[in-house]
Amino acid sequence: MSATQNLTWWKNVAIYQVYPRSFADGNGDGIGDLPGLIARLDYLKTLGVGALWLSPVYPSPMCDAGYDICDYTDIDPLFGRLADLDQLISEAHKRGLKLLMDFVPNHTSDQHPWFIESRASRDNPKRDWYLWRDQPNNWRASIDGGSAWTWDEGSQQYYLHFFLPQQPDLNWHNPEVVEAMHNVLKFWLDRGVDGFRIDVVHCVGKDPTFADDPRCMAGETMVQINDQPYSHEVLRGLRRLVDHYPGDRVLIGEVNIRSTARVAAYYGASDELHMSFNFPPLDAPWDPVVFRLCIREVERCLGEQSAWPTWALSNHDNSRIRSRYGGSLARTNAAAVMLLSLRGTPFIFQGDELALEDTQVNAQTRVDPGGRDGSRAPLPWLAQTPHGWSGTAPWLPFPPEAEALAVETQESASDSTLNLYRRLLHCRRESTALRLGDWQELPSHPQLLAYRRHCEDDERIVCINFDAAEHAFVLTGEWIVEVASDRHGEDQPFAGLVAAHQALILRQKGSAHEC
Repeated sequence: MSATQNLTWWKNVAIYQVYPRSFADGNGDGIGDLPGLIARLDYLKTLGVGALWLSPVYPSPMCDAGYDICDYTDIDPLFGRLADLDQLISEAHKRGLKLLMDFVPNHTSDQHPWFIESRASRDNPKRDWYLWRDQPNNWRASIDGGSAWTWDEGSQQYYLHFFLPQQPDLNWHNPEVVEAMHNVLKFWLDRGVDGFRIDVVHCVGKDPTFADDPRCMAGETMVQINDQPYSHEVLRGLRRLVDHYPGDRVLIGEVNIRSTARVAAYYGASDELHMSFNFPPLDAPWDPVVFRLCIREVERCLGEQSAWPTWALSNHDNSRIRSRYGGSLARTNAAAVMLLSLRGTPFIFQGDELALEDTQVNAQTRVDPGGRDGSRAPLPWLAQTPHGWSGTAPWLPFPPEAEALAVETQESASDSTLNLYRRLLHCRRESTALRLGDWQELPSHPQLLAYRRHCEDDERIVCINFDAAEHAFVLTGEWIVEVASDRHGEDQPFAGLVAAHQALILRQKGSAHEC
């Protein structure tokens, strides 16, 4: 593959997910905000990422952590002002960082003016902006697993909500809804936003017959099984809009379907999503067989249509990497090497570069109705309590080992996870093979996952040991250990052994492409 064929920025960077409420607090109220994020942009620049994805910061009652939006074109006072968002865009761009917003097209808050009008009466002009029926079908909602329909006493009909009752679903078959939501994207694109992560985009095109679904009888929720053809028409319209803007604006979809083949369909014929999240790795245990199959499936399904992969091992809806891998720091660091060396664009959830674990919540500290608070804990910036969050106590408890895992602590430790991420991201930026190269699986011991990345005259070999014992890995030629997840043997000749739970990036001796 030629590097000159892939100059698109989003193929060449790692993207960092900022969960604003837990990133950095700029005003001492215990809730992270935009001024706090702006003050920490140099940290992200030094880390080595190329773009930020900002989870929702719009005005919201916060029934679902901001995914219940009551105004798509403003900023919630919790996070700052619209002027702060403009400053964030400007300051990020000054540092060469792109900024992506979270776009939530499937539903609004029940406090959105559109829904307030829609429920006012059956003959309201906005009645058809949402989905109303006299009788519910058997569709089930996500989060609580109950009926996806709620009775509205005032207008004497049921309305549809795939998520909480406070999140009524929009009717994308209504051209006025399409126009209104297109205007939302234009509003942010005109302000300089570089693209969007699109929430549950596979849900927007509802089955027009509203037929009962036998899978709902088995307890499955619609967020898992709704996958209608009209969603693709919606996406084609969004793509046409975004493509009219300069600067390679990007659409990244949350297609929460545990089938890579079905996810691949959302790329369309290069006329829908630019990229889509692939969720099987988020479910995968620390097992070489499972990851080998995941990667092969991505290469097969996306390679057939020249679609660009994404890789994520953590996000705001899932347990953190280290918690899923039994608390093992060695496994967590090895996973970082894998994440940042696969073919495609890697996504880093804030705090994974610190090897944070899920925080512990109880009945008194729980916030999220879906039980997802664990991965959303505040980042510890300083070693000493309150870890850089002065003023009111943060909205969630800090994660375990906050002092030892704080940014301040890890910056001075050469073998820390933070410095591993910095080395990996530097190596990725300097190597066209790691950014854009082909992926080829290599023969290895069953407990090893080994592959070759190659682009023009640049080449890297990656080997991850999933086992608690060391294993031999035989290569032809002389190779140098460029990055080791435990730092052992770096810049030394590779001796043919991979230590327990160690991951390595190797380059050929004498290569002109050194990181």
